[in-house]
This record gives sequence, C-alpha cells and structure tokens, in this order.
Amino acid sequence: MKSSIWIAILFAAAATLWIVSGLVGQDEANAVPAAAEAGAAPLPGVQFIESEARTHQRELTVNGHTAATRHVRLRAALPYLKQSDAGRIVNVGANGALKSAAGMGAYAASKAAVHRLTESLAEELKSSTVTVNAVLPSILDTPQNRADMPDADPAKWVAPADLAAVILFLASPEARAVTGALIPVTGKV
Repeated sequence: MKSSIWIAILFAAAATLWIVSGLVGQDEANAVPAAAEAGAAPLPGVQFIESEARTHQRELTVNGHTAATRHVRLRAALPYLKQSDAGRIVNVGANGALKSAAGMGAYAASKAAVHRLTESLAEELKSSTVTVNAVLPSILDTPQNRADMPDADPAKWVAPADLAAVILFLASPEARAVTGALIPVTGKV
C-alpha cells in the first residue's frame, strides 16, 4: 500500500502558493498552482535613517498582506494535511531575516514573520503527522535578480533547482522527524 504525502509549499518570493499532492518522487505527483501571492522585494542600500516612512510601510504592508493570505490558505489546506499519512508544510522565508543587513530592516521584519509562523505552527501540529519547516534562501539565481544586480556574481547565488532539492527532502518521508526547522540555503553568499 502506498502512503500519500500532502504538501503545502508557501513561496512568497516566487509569488505563488503551490499545493503539491501525490507521492513525492513519483511520476504521478502533481504540482498545481493554487493562487498567486504578491510579495515585496527588498530595497537594498536604502538606509532606515535616510528613507521615507512610506518605503518601509510599503514593504510591511505588502509582505503583511502576503502573511495574511498565507494564513487563509494554510487554514484551508490543514484539514487535508492532517488527514494524510504525512502532511508537509514548507514555507519559504529569507536568510536575510536571520540577521538583517543595513537597509533591509522592513524586509527582514516582514520575512521574520514567516520564520515565527513556521516555528509556532510546528509546535501546534506536533501531535499530528504534519511537519512544518521553512527554507531560507539567500539570493536566488533568477533572470530578475541578474537584471537587478548586473555587477554581482550569480555563481555564488542559489540555483532554483538546489532550493527545490532541499524542499523535496523536507517533503519526503525521510524528513518525518524534522519539524520547526529553519533551513538556510545560501549558496556561497
């Protein structure tokens, strides 16, 4: 008998919530975009003391809205996750929220909410078969990031496939004992 794994992956950085259902690692596993979710990118180099209040309010508002949307969607997915043999929730936070750099205060504060939600929900669900973890990428090697940072070395960044590999591990049966973890995925940054 095959056991099923239900996964909710909340990926604000890619502006998508994916609910993946099926057997991880099996050809029949399906990835279905459930809905779009907008998040604000950080504004590096904008010092707090030199910025306008609306700059920080924008990041907090947009990312706060994302957190509220995440809450609604998680509540909708939780009954299905709890009914499965092994439910998995993988949030995507930000490594930059562990220790904020100069000019990243509002972004780091908004992303830290993802980390605290992950830890809290993991505690709430410990009596179930659902695990809750988060991956914390640094800079992802995407066309947008390459365009935004043309002088940077993208070879140091995290390849999306590498981030996906960590997510798939956390979604696998082998990760059943891992819950409440905040996993940095930083490449060579």
